[in-house]
Amino acid sequence: MDLSIIVTNYGNPELLRLCLNSIKKSTIGVRHELVVCDSKTLEETETMMREEFPDISFFPDKKNIGFLACVDKGLDHCRGEYILILNGDIIVKPDSIQKMYDYIASDKSIGMIGPKLLNFNGAFQESCFRFYKPMTIVYRRTFLGKLPFAKKHLDQFLMRDYDHAEPREVDWLMGSSLMVSKEAVNKVGRMDSRYFMYMEDVDWCRRFWENGFKVVYYPLASMHHYHGKGSSKGSAIKSLISSKLAWTHIMSALKYFWKFFGKPLPVHK
Repeated sequence: MDLSIIVTNYGNPELLRLCLNSIKKSTIGVRHELVVCDSKTLEETETMMREEFPDISFFPDKKNIGFLACVDKGLDHCRGEYILILNGDIIVKPDSIQKMYDYIASDKSIGMIGPKLLNFNGAFQESCFRFYKPMTIVYRRTFLGKLPFAKKHLDQFLMRDYDHAEPREVDWLMGSSLMVSKEAVNKVGRMDSRYFMYMEDVDWCRRFWENGFKVVYYPLASMHHYHGKGSSKGSAIKSLISSKLAWTHIMSALKYFWKFFGKPLPVHK
């Protein structure tokens, strides 16, 4: 098997239907398999998968097991030399999967690539970044982010000095759409289960670099992503006080910084 596609989903059968139909309509010229891992599965989702997608391997769970557990469950059933991990809110463009596969398979030093992501209205969505520093979280979560020095810091974090037009090595990629080699995963290990949500993609990319595998942003392939930004709605102060997602992000960041405390950041081009 050349390619395994894992789709993770949480409680939105309509978006999942769009995602799966976009994959089925894609031009994929390699042997591939499709696995769907669902968290807090709705009866509507089970019915849809049974009636509309009976040929797809489906692994439901009534509990909210989280993104990582869904990915792990998918990896347990993957046979491909390369693995594409997609959120269920991704809409695949017809040639994007093949482009990503051709690129990553052409260079064994590349362990992970991610496509250009677009909002559903076609607007560009930031999905490649420089590594977090402690102040990055502070600036993103408080009024300090509006100050000139903080804006400069955040612009660097968001790689706004890069035109996002050509493939480029990057520190880390958003985990909503990643293609990885099984060889790299076997050496690096899976995503760290201490993160229920957030920072798991940062951590994983960092370990790819530490184990000698490149992480590449590949904008020649693109996908649409319904990115709700649930952890940053409303004002920063209101978000910090009331949003469980915001606190989950902060707690995951603390785990990340503690794990890598005193360790140098990977260096690449």
